Order: sequence, then structure tokens, then C-alpha cells
Amino acid sequence: MMPMNQDISAHADILPANFYSFTLEDLQAYLKKFGKEKFRAQQIYKWVYESRVSNIDEMSNLSKDFRGELKNILNFDLPPVIKHLVSVDGTQKFLFDVKDGNTVEAVVIPSDDRLTLCISSEIGCNMACKFCFTGKQKLKRRLTADEIVGQFMQVHDSLQKEGLGRRISNIVFMGMGEPLDNSDNVFKSIEVLHSQWGINLSLKKITVSTSGIIPEMYKVAQAKVRLAVSLNAYSDEVRSQVMPINNKYPLKDLLEECKRYYRATGEKITMEYVLLKGITDQVEHAQKLVKLLKDIPCKINLIPFNEHPGSGYERPSDETVQAFHTETMRLGAQTLLRRTMGRDIFAACGQLATKIDHPETMDISNSKIGGTNARSFSHRQPSL
Repeated sequence: MMPMNQDISAHADILPANFYSFTLEDLQAYLKKFGKEKFRAQQIYKWVYESRVSNIDEMSNLSKDFRGELKNILNFDLPPVIKHLVSVDGTQKFLFDVKDGNTVEAVVIPSDDRLTLCISSEIGCNMACKFCFTGKQKLKRRLTADEIVGQFMQVHDSLQKEGLGRRISNIVFMGMGEPLDNSDNVFKSIEVLHSQWGINLSLKKITVSTSGIIPEMYKVAQAKVRLAVSLNAYSDEVRSQVMPINNKYPLKDLLEECKRYYRATGEKITMEYVLLKGITDQVEHAQKLVKLLKDIPCKINLIPFNEHPGSGYERPSDETVQAFHTETMRLGAQTLLRRTMGRDIFAACGQLATKIDHPETMDISNSKIGGTNARSFSHRQPSL
């Protein structure tokens, strides 16, 4: 077998590679280039994901020579946390440095029976949904698999340091960016997080949300994870108004693709529906929505609009929201009124952006930007 140091010279342009970018199979193939056995990948996976040891010198079941070699071909860098905000309701938001002056946000959403991490997949977004703050920031680039997995690992480690005894139980790809616009890296990261040698997270606990990129939606069924569709309207006319993607992929085609997903998986689709004052929030709109979805095995997730600077939309009153919810339930739809979480730290649905593009906090008592009881933890700013 060729000595490792000679192989390193041949691959100097790509070394050291980021460990978190590798599925187990990829890592096995990568190590094989340097003459290493398959089981070595499993050993390293267990050290890093199960034991949370990323210092190669502490991987005691690896030979001293192998540990020395590994330092030249793998790094275990995670995207640094620049800012950590905690809402009055317990929601936590993390701002990550993803190089070249770019940042993304991820959000931890607590509830009685679960702890959900909302992950970002892109810096900015191409979809330009009118009600979404991220959509106002043009796509700068797609995140790599290690940057996606890195969000999970940094949040996981932070929660463990808090000593609260709670672990992330669910992942939703509903942060910055359109996941199916970066499907290769999104599904690669899901494979890493699902691996029994890695985090071993159940596929049923992972949800991929899409605005409706139909040619990529089959991959959600293929990956055996749950599907959420950002619907947000009861007709093509209204959806095209608030979501430009509807001009390319109209409702009829989108709903047909949802049926195909159900036939392939047997899993109901979550239909996300943002309530915009005077546009999508009236009782008659509820009736049209239920009629539109009558043949789709789904549950409707109602989301009152969350304010952000310059949105041009308003949040409906609590009475209007409740009337809409009541009407969908009366008509027999399975409907959940999502509790708004993290609104005071701009961590609620549709509020994520870069640190430059929005204020840190908002006074939710009157929905004006200002003081709040949210807590902020600043991390040392890395060189950008």
C-alpha cells in the first residue's frame, strides 16, 4: 500500500477536508485513497458524533501514527457562533459566521414534547416570497453540507453546556433559503444526521419545507423524510402575488406532486399557510383553502404573519386569526394554529436574515422595534 504521506502530496489541493462534509460512505471512500480500512470511518464517526470528541489526539483506539496522519487530511471546523439570542418565550437564535463576511441563522424552538431546530440551507434566497425577510436578501450562495451539519452540532453542543438535559428531537429545514434549491447538500446533511454511526436521528423527525420546486420534490419522498409545502394562498392569483414561484409552478401542478409524495410515503403533507391581513386571512379565504385541499392528505399549519422592517404586510388581529382557524376546523380540515415563538428576537417564521439586514430585537407589546426582555450572548467575532 502506498504510504500516506505520498498520497497526501497527490491530494494537497483539497486537504485537509472538513469531516462534517462526509457521509459515512463518503468518509470510507476518502480514507481508502490513503490506504485505510472501512472500519476506520466508523471509529471516527463514533468519536465525533457519539462521544463529541474532535481532538484527534483523544481518539484512543486509533494508533498514534494514524492520529498523526489524520491531522493532515481532516479538520473538524464548525461555523463559529457570532451571536446567541434567547427570547422571552425560551426560543433561542444562533447567528453563524459562514465565511467571506456572510452569516446565517438557526433557531431552537422549545415545546412540551420536543425541541426543534430550524436550520438554514442558503445565504439569502432566490424565491423572493414577499412576506419573508430572507426573500428580500438575494441568494449569495448555497451552504455546504458541513455548514448545514455544523449548525446542528454547534446548537447541540450549546444545549449540552447549558445542562438542561434536553436534546434536539426534531429538525425542520425552514430557515434561510429554499432547501430544494440546494438539494444535494441538504439531503447529504440529512444522511449524516440520520446515520446510526452519527446522530442517529429518525427520518420521521426531519421535515423539509419547500415553496414548490416541483422537479426536486421527489427527493423528499426518496429520502423518506416529511414534507412541508409553503402554500400561503387559496388561489393561483393570490399565490402568484405573494410567491413569484407560483408563476412557474402553479397550484394544480404543485398539488399533484403532493399527491405523488403521499402515494410514495403514506405520510400527510404539512401545508404552511401565512395569514396576511386583508389578503389571506378572511373566513371566505378559509373556505376556499379547505376546498382547494379537499383531495390532498394533509394538515394545515396556520402562521399569523410575523412583522419585519419594510414588509408592507400586517399581522391580522387575534380575533381574525381565531375565526379563520375555527372555520377550517368546522369544515373538517385538520388544522393547527402555530404558536408564534421568538418574535421578539426576529426568530419567528419569515423573520430570518443576516445580522446586517435586521435589528436584533423587537418590542412585541406594540410590534415596534425597540426594547425587549430578550437575552443576548455575544461571542467573540472571528475575522471575516
